[in-house]
Amino acid sequence: MTASSTAFLTDHYELTMLASALRDGTADRPCVFELFARRLPTGRRYGVVAGTGRFLDALADFRFGEEELAKLEASTVVDRATLDWLADYRFSGDIVGYPEGELYFPGSPVMTVTASFGEGVLLETLALSILNHDSAVASAAARMSSAANGRRLIEMGSRRTHEEAAVASARCAYLTGFTSTSNLEAGRRYGIPTAGTCAHAFTLLHDSEEDAFRAQVDALGVQTTLLVDTYDISRGIERAVRVAGPKLGAVRIDSGDLGVLARQAREQLDALGARETKIVVSGDLDEYSIAALRAEPVDAYGVGTSLVTGSGAPTAGMVYKLVEVDGRPVAKRSSHKESRGGRKAALRRYKATGTAVEEVVYHVDGPAPEHHDHDRELQIPLVRAGQVVPDLPTLDDGRQRLRQALVSVPWEGLALSGGEPVIPTVFA
Repeated sequence: MTASSTAFLTDHYELTMLASALRDGTADRPCVFELFARRLPTGRRYGVVAGTGRFLDALADFRFGEEELAKLEASTVVDRATLDWLADYRFSGDIVGYPEGELYFPGSPVMTVTASFGEGVLLETLALSILNHDSAVASAAARMSSAANGRRLIEMGSRRTHEEAAVASARCAYLTGFTSTSNLEAGRRYGIPTAGTCAHAFTLLHDSEEDAFRAQVDALGVQTTLLVDTYDISRGIERAVRVAGPKLGAVRIDSGDLGVLARQAREQLDALGARETKIVVSGDLDEYSIAALRAEPVDAYGVGTSLVTGSGAPTAGMVYKLVEVDGRPVAKRSSHKESRGGRKAALRRYKATGTAVEEVVYHVDGPAPEHHDHDRELQIPLVRAGQVVPDLPTLDDGRQRLRQALVSVPWEGLALSGGEPVIPTVFA
């Protein structure tokens, strides 16, 4: 694949549908596709939109160059007429959608693509693969951020997933309030602060734990974080303070009963005069274990596996459906896979106090819903006539948007216990 092209990040059947539509003359029919989730993962009360920025970057490189066309021709995926059409492919339609960091609920029109059938159908797999992954990770990460209740969160899941998924996951974590990531590519690509010190292997390399700590402090300074559970934690803490002094930045505990160990570590650090030394915990943490540690003297959490896997929900379950052809609503009626025809938009309704009460999804071409004083429209323009809209919200804007959105949901929606979506979706 051409280095910069994203055109092959798609499914075979997108191209065979295109070829068939070109052959029978339907490829140019004006269409509307919607990306939405029929339901949230079991027990989740809200979802977080993420991946829109990555999708727009990928859309800019969705081109069929000579290498892609040669591969398609050699494998006879499509015919000559389709190859000629793909050679000139440039998305020229319009896209609107929820900005990153916005909450979504069942039926929310997270993204709407208006284009010819040929142009729009090609984007299905690209859009779904990005938004399904990123929204799942961001939804899990947001629960972790809420559970941490303001304490620092470090994303460290790179070694538990695909190398590109690791970069995307770090971006999602930062969107939801994580402080930093261990992934250097995420730092380079998205400007996310990076953090990290040493693993157990570094301690085991040295003849003694004290030698390892001394080497790390000499290289990184006394404000570094020393991993103290390679052998005996209490002795590790004692040695760490002896080497670095009472100004040691932090100690990290990566195993065991973290609540008990954090309490013991705090008492020992205080007794040794290291009252300002922070305690970082890691080791298979998820939102539930983070919440369980809320009353303990923990200053920061390192989260890996559960974050990059969506904490049990690795996909958001979003779908991309054709809802309008030639201005006429169309809808799928299959059992358990129904869709609602016609192009739709959405607004969120709030009380005067700022608490969200419902998501109103309505047909763009139908009667507009009655607007209340505190309603807020949710979709924003993303692409116009094939060009990405300038000055779209940044990743940092998304962080702020999500922070405000979570404040607006009823308090029970932030609990980790399962339940129905925290606000209902109303179809006007």
